[in-house]
Amino acid sequence: MEYSIKPFHDHAIYISYGEDIREDYLHYSQTIIAELDRNQPIGYVEAIPGYNNLTIFYDPIKIAEEYKTTQMQQTFINTIESMLKNIGEIKATERDVVAIPVCYDEEYGPDLTYVAKFHNLSIEKVIELHSETIYTVHMLGFAPGFPFLGGMDQRIATPRKTTPAPAIPAGSVGIAGIQTGVYPIETPGGWQIIGRTPLSLFQPHMHPPSLLIAGDKLKFYPITKEEFMELEGKKYDYITQ
Repeated sequence: MEYSIKPFHDHAIYISYGEDIREDYLHYSQTIIAELDRNQPIGYVEAIPGYNNLTIFYDPIKIAEEYKTTQMQQTFINTIESMLKNIGEIKATERDVVAIPVCYDEEYGPDLTYVAKFHNLSIEKVIELHSETIYTVHMLGFAPGFPFLGGMDQRIATPRKTTPAPAIPAGSVGIAGIQTGVYPIETPGGWQIIGRTPLSLFQPHMHPPSLLIAGDKLKFYPITKEEFMELEGKKYDYITQ
């Protein structure tokens, strides 16, 4: 895997693989994180994956104390580069498919009609294309537990709103460009909202608090308004396929 490493700020470095959204980038990041957790380099704090990058945080004071150096960042970069040279075959971890119910009714998906008209498709076709795909969770971010999903059908890729909405309800399922994702909590946002899940994907009092983690597989399945109301508020009740 080709990559570049550069300083991010005075206690992090940034590993970049490319510009695309690719699943092998995710697998490479997960392999690196597993190596970091196993070897625990001096100063290592945590690593956070992105679509095509990995940010690794470190404690410069611990590095300075251990190596008696003022070049903490370069010392850490050298450590990471040495580790990367010894990484062997990259393998994807097998995961169950988490099935998330979504009500695509207009009440819960106020932008569904816009997405359909934007692509000259029927609403039924948009729902079909969105719900027939098995997605990969590439990362969590933006809001606690918000999953950024890769693999959406390009035929329903739709630009973000020009003006973000001040409050997107928790559970809302949206599209932004070639991405799709779920808002686990109410928050402002600019994604095109096409539906809503009644399940709670983020429970701060639970451990772990998020239903999903990077690398998980996910599939949406359509439900009616009546089914939505029956399932609303359920905690971590989901089906594997």
